[in-house]
Amino acid sequence: MWQLASTSGLVNELLFPPPTAVGAALWDEFVNGTLMLDLGMSTMRVAVGFFTGAAVAILIGLLTGRYAIVSNFLTPIFQLLRPIPPIAFVPIVILWFGLAEWRKWFLVFWGVFFTVWVATHLGVQRADPALIRAAHSLGVSDRLLIRDVIFPSALPTIFVGLRTAISISFYTLVAAELAGAFAGLAYRIDLAHQNMQTSQMLGGLVMLGLVSALADRGFAMLSRRLVWWS
Repeated sequence: MWQLASTSGLVNELLFPPPTAVGAALWDEFVNGTLMLDLGMSTMRVAVGFFTGAAVAILIGLLTGRYAIVSNFLTPIFQLLRPIPPIAFVPIVILWFGLAEWRKWFLVFWGVFFTVWVATHLGVQRADPALIRAAHSLGVSDRLLIRDVIFPSALPTIFVGLRTAISISFYTLVAAELAGAFAGLAYRIDLAHQNMQTSQMLGGLVMLGLVSALADRGFAMLSRRLVWWS
């Protein structure tokens, strides 16, 4: 239908090129190396921001979920900052970091952190009290209790937050690259827009959707293997 609508004149082919033109544009970018460069840069930015954001969020979530004194101090601060969308930080982050890669990592980090922190915090608080009492009766230290009882119990909830954060990391990436980058899928979409290259724009959108979907699917498969009891 898409091909027919574009080639039959029902729509302006310049504004809505057929899939064959989009595929040809992607092939040209693959041949000249720009597609792999953009894909590599975007993937790297998502990976750095996602894994650092998730790691810090899980660590802090374990502490706020387990210790009331930590929660009472940090949770009000996080609840104040959490509603602020990562895109709102673009101007100040550009002022702080310029066009450095740190800026893009930070924006992805911000988008990931609060989603994973909330999931971890709630997962820890919902840990089975019977298991905790049993561990205490056996004289298990608090460190081992968190590692061997509370953390595994919270993993299903944590993985839900992680999977949600993957999608968030990609749309945060788009904002980061559109605000200033020299390579990346969203950067290439913006460059194509400036030059009225609609096929390249749609090709970039297709690649963003494909990479995001593959990441989500891969994480879902990993989740089923690692959290098989949930």
